[in-house]
Amino acid sequence: MSAPLTDGLPSPRRVLVVGAGGRENALGWALRRCRGVERVWVAPGNGGTAGQEGCEPLPIAESDGPGLVAACLERQVDLVVVGPEAPLAAGLADELRAAGLAVFGPGAGGAQLEASKQWAKALMQEAGVPTAGYWAATSREQALQALESHGRPLVVKADGLAAGKGVTVADSLEEARAAIEEIFAGRFGSAGDALVLEERLSGPEVSVFALTDGERMVLLPPAQDHKRIGEGDTGANTGGMGAYAPAPLLDAAGLELVRQQVLLPILATLRGRGIDYRGVIYAGLMLTDDGPKVIEFNCRFGDPECQTLMPLLGDELAEVLMACASGRLDAAPPLTISGRCSACVVAAAAGYPGPVRSGDAITTSLTPDPDLQLFHAGSRAGADGVCVTAGGRVLAVVAQADDFDAAFAAAYGGLEQVHFEGLSFRRDIGHQVRRP
Repeated sequence: MSAPLTDGLPSPRRVLVVGAGGRENALGWALRRCRGVERVWVAPGNGGTAGQEGCEPLPIAESDGPGLVAACLERQVDLVVVGPEAPLAAGLADELRAAGLAVFGPGAGGAQLEASKQWAKALMQEAGVPTAGYWAATSREQALQALESHGRPLVVKADGLAAGKGVTVADSLEEARAAIEEIFAGRFGSAGDALVLEERLSGPEVSVFALTDGERMVLLPPAQDHKRIGEGDTGANTGGMGAYAPAPLLDAAGLELVRQQVLLPILATLRGRGIDYRGVIYAGLMLTDDGPKVIEFNCRFGDPECQTLMPLLGDELAEVLMACASGRLDAAPPLTISGRCSACVVAAAAGYPGPVRSGDAITTSLTPDPDLQLFHAGSRAGADGVCVTAGGRVLAVVAQADDFDAAFAAAYGGLEQVHFEGLSFRRDIGHQVRRP
């Protein structure tokens, strides 16, 4: 049984994290460190899950709703935290809640915030949230006609979930045309049945995360991701090659502006549509000359921003997520947030974000400590017990220090102690805030 908080809300002792990536590896690590938490399962987890003290992999696919419900009931799980966007969009949180479980993660209705770019843009328009102008298209011909009528490069986005790779920020009309052709040729499957064209905005990007019970919210430190594969922010978009927090691009006044102009209006508009959104809202922002504008919303923690942020959060995190899941964030204890700097560098397999080879042994002499973490992502346990690569982004090294120069030095120093065939990484993560 869960121990009650002061006003009767339960404090979770048994937690299940759903997902297999680096985000879920970091969530499991952070939740196991929380006061009162006794056991954490990660379903299905990855090659690094079993090596985390107090975390246990559970071989159930994130898409197996009935299997996850049965496992939660059998293990008397107090709180489920759903990590990835695909099961949220498919209604996993709804299925778990219908079984009487407390879930941190929106239902399928709220997950449309990420699952449909058109739906999200219409919601922003209704809420009066500042964002780029857009045009929706459901056919190749319609999209090309809209592009030609504007006569300038636009941002081209597949409407559905494309694992962070369905966006082209075109520098020319030719590049925009090619992106449209690619989407309607089926590169992203059903995610490309429609698309959104957007005006290009200019300015630095920053991510803001709100933990919410559908009405109230707690804001986490702003973070900045590095999406491009190449140094100097060049080359193809990836799922994210590194991140840092808190991003000084957004100070306390700027964060409050985002709360008032972006997050509170979106929550109110969701409630007006009958959607009780309990989970995290990720606002991807561009800081333009006219103020912050939303590039995208996501319905889950960012990856690798999650790995960057988790070490900065206090041991009240599990109670705060439980209060969000229960619709009672007003009853949660204050979430302690460290004032230190956190830096994350991702190690990818050769060829990423294109086809990559799997099955290469991962070896490391890195010893994690309170200021240095190793989070696995695309890895699995090999037949001989040795961890092997199993994806594009294989792992991340994260470090905390009193300044960014020291944090990145520690993260890159830790990465030097990790080895697998074809390991690649960007050497300039955090170039905006650290000295070369």
